[in-house]
Amino acid sequence: MPVRNAGRAVVRRFLRKRIPWLMRPPPPGYARFQQWRSIHPIRRNFGWDTGGLCVDRYYIEGFLQRNQDVIRGRVLEVAENSYTRRFGGDQVTLSDILHVAEGSPNATIIGDLTSGAGLPDDAFDCIILTQVLFIIFDLREVVKTLYRILAPGGVVLITEPGISQIARYDMEQWGDCWRFTSCSATRLFTECFPADHVAVETRGNVLSSIAFLHGLLATELTPEELDHQDPDYQMCVFVKATKPLRGHVHS
Repeated sequence: MPVRNAGRAVVRRFLRKRIPWLMRPPPPGYARFQQWRSIHPIRRNFGWDTGGLCVDRYYIEGFLQRNQDVIRGRVLEVAENSYTRRFGGDQVTLSDILHVAEGSPNATIIGDLTSGAGLPDDAFDCIILTQVLFIIFDLREVVKTLYRILAPGGVVLITEPGISQIARYDMEQWGDCWRFTSCSATRLFTECFPADHVAVETRGNVLSSIAFLHGLLATELTPEELDHQDPDYQMCVFVKATKPLRGHVHS
């Protein structure tokens, strides 16, 4: 036993000398950035231009897959219905596409999530909003609209950025207003939905966040690197909020 302990001590001394970051955080000035040490990203625009799967979409699609059982009945999605079709499949009886601008070729509903104009009461069994709320300034009004237009028992699935670059296209078209944390998302939705009807998740870690900011793709990281969860590095914030059944409406 003493021999074994002595051997472990030798290994620990070697590791501390040769690769100290395995044992403790490196002291200031010791860290080596290698390819990260640049004032310019490896790729701009989240890596979209490559045609590959962006890091945030890896998390977003995982969230929708985990909740695909509620993507059913009449489903509303913004701008297109690709996630409705992909994750809802035969469970979806009616797929609506929302757009705020007249003349949008794919839209079945022209409406405004902030004012609620054009959107019917108690209509949708599921609403999918992926990376939408961050471009809308008046979030409280949007959440009120979502609550109103959900059918009793209906579910809204929200994905929003936490750690992220500016979405330049959205900034120029609509505005890029917000980044979220689990705290802000919880407080925002529990102002309207009952607290026990709101579930908030986050995904991300320091490596996946750095990779995302550099425009790397999910395929350029390993599943283990992507799936490690660090609540201090909330790259993506997810909300699943359910409208109570009739007779249990939250005031």
